[in-house]
Amino acid sequence: MARKPGKKLPAKKGTRVRVDLRHNRNKPAPQKDWTREAREQGIDDVDTESGETVSAKGDLSRKRTVVVRNDADDPARFNGTVVTMRGLFADVDDGERVWSCTVRRIVRSRRIAERHAVIVGDKVRFEIVADEPGRETEGVIEEVMPRRSVLERVSGRRRHTIAANVDQVIITTSAAHPRPKTHLIDRYIVATLAGRMVPVVCMNKIDLDTDGRSAALLERYANLGYRTLQTSAVAGSGVDQLGDMLRGTSSVITGQSGVGKSSLLNTIQPGLQLPVGRISEETLHGRHTTTTARLIKLEIGAYVVDTPGIRSFDLAAVPLHEIEMYFDEFVELIPDCKFPDCTHVHEAKCAVKDGVERGLIHPDRYKSYVRLFTEPDRRS
Repeated sequence: MARKPGKKLPAKKGTRVRVDLRHNRNKPAPQKDWTREAREQGIDDVDTESGETVSAKGDLSRKRTVVVRNDADDPARFNGTVVTMRGLFADVDDGERVWSCTVRRIVRSRRIAERHAVIVGDKVRFEIVADEPGRETEGVIEEVMPRRSVLERVSGRRRHTIAANVDQVIITTSAAHPRPKTHLIDRYIVATLAGRMVPVVCMNKIDLDTDGRSAALLERYANLGYRTLQTSAVAGSGVDQLGDMLRGTSSVITGQSGVGKSSLLNTIQPGLQLPVGRISEETLHGRHTTTTARLIKLEIGAYVVDTPGIRSFDLAAVPLHEIEMYFDEFVELIPDCKFPDCTHVHEAKCAVKDGVERGLIHPDRYKSYVRLFTEPDRRS
């Protein structure tokens, strides 16, 4: 499988293409005007030599020619799925075993919007560079396939892609400890729809819903047409239904710390033994037990990306003018707004604001929209 020492590799066949690099690469060094500086110092007799200089030429200097293999059955390359990222290393599952892989520099250098060129869930092509006794098995990721779906958020000023190529996002919240945050659920729904996935709102710890408020919250989303589910990892209720939703799909299970994401997965597959944290008695907030996203293959025939708990979810990656389309109850009312570019925040004769007053739109949902639209550092 691995190349023997001294053996000549065959020439790489494929199509040569130009690819973009990051903007911060190949910037030309500042040039000094030596003639002007000499004259400023009183030296008039300057004998300059004719010469030729080469400098970067804008966008052309940020491209590189690479070879794209045309043969999908190239025996030197293998297909796999990224299951874990560890800095610059990725664990890639080819269906039979997991390989520890580095990422080819050209893949890391290409100009992309995400924080990382390779993320959990990516379909990749890789080559094996070491598979001999006494040497660490290693591969090199040569190519990342196009992503059919992504879950993204913004961290600072950089876009962070959490997972790729999944079918649905299980937005997990809890009836208590911690209490559900409606604005966080709404943000997850927008990110899920924008990333071309199906949202599922899961209310865990339903055994703690003594006043029925959590059940009423879940009903609100069910009335909007979203899939919903009530579970209790402690009592075991709803766990079978969650397993049925996961079976045969690739999903992301996400939500704030302490809502019981790992506990639910441990209940579905007891031998999984994911670490489970405790709720802080002082803040009633969960403590992080999952520190990095990873793709888990369940025995029921499902793939699940378990993600770290997130208490805030910045959606600056979604353009301002697109936010309204991810609030389903707004869509039918928007054509009745007086102004075609209505933002539904401050304009008069706004059909969306009128819908809130008429009870067609829940006030909390509208507040989530306004909060998304008006938060600082938004990028259109």
